[in-house]
Amino acid sequence: MFKTIVPITLERHKNKKIKPINNFGFSKNVHIATVMAHEFPKVSATYPIVFIEDKENNEFKPVAMLGLEPGENLFLSNDGQKWNASYIPAIIRRYPFALAKSNEENRFTVCIDESSEFLNEEEGEPLFNEDNTASETMDKVKQYLSELHQMDIFTNEFSKFLKENNLFTPLNMRVNIKNEMKNIAGAFVINEERLNNFSDDKFLEMKNKRYLSVIYSHLSSLSQIERLLGFKDKDLTQTDAIEDRFEEIQK
Repeated sequence: MFKTIVPITLERHKNKKIKPINNFGFSKNVHIATVMAHEFPKVSATYPIVFIEDKENNEFKPVAMLGLEPGENLFLSNDGQKWNASYIPAIIRRYPFALAKSNEENRFTVCIDESSEFLNEEEGEPLFNEDNTASETMDKVKQYLSELHQMDIFTNEFSKFLKENNLFTPLNMRVNIKNEMKNIAGAFVINEERLNNFSDDKFLEMKNKRYLSVIYSHLSSLSQIERLLGFKDKDLTQTDAIEDRFEEIQK
């Protein structure tokens, strides 16, 4: 999704403007989207939430599954213009802006994807005012990214807790898509059996850390994999004929 990320500077972007997002074609090849713990309640109503392992940094990150295979986003309309869900993950909504660590400790730099079609010099809101100060749009972007960063810190602590308490287990599923068996692997989910064997003290700890609602949102979201299967194979979303739906009861 992000292709050419660079820090926003006056020298480089003085005359640049940002247009409103009027299509989501930039995410057409995105099959997973990083999400934060604060998003779980809304995300879980539409998307499956799983965890992927970042071996380089020795940590786990929660993501929303947008597709069942790399390179597909099942929530886009055929023309890539519309997002077919009521909630759009924050990482999609913040595009083409991003936050990157600077050389100074605990300092971050606002960046932008220079390859984005929404960045230009003709139309939209300017990034800088005529007096070379940051525009109102830039101030709003900074505030939004700062809030997301704070949520990200909480999410990282949450994922660290899950890892330290051995709650991750690999997700291995075989699904039938148009009469072809496919494996869904490479991600992790919370092991509900291990969770249920926790002591009362451990549950109290999770409650005090505000992790319980996040955990149960994740677990409930896994049923949304069926939604993705329905998007892939339209036959799975068709309702049975009335005489077939009650066949088992009649027996």
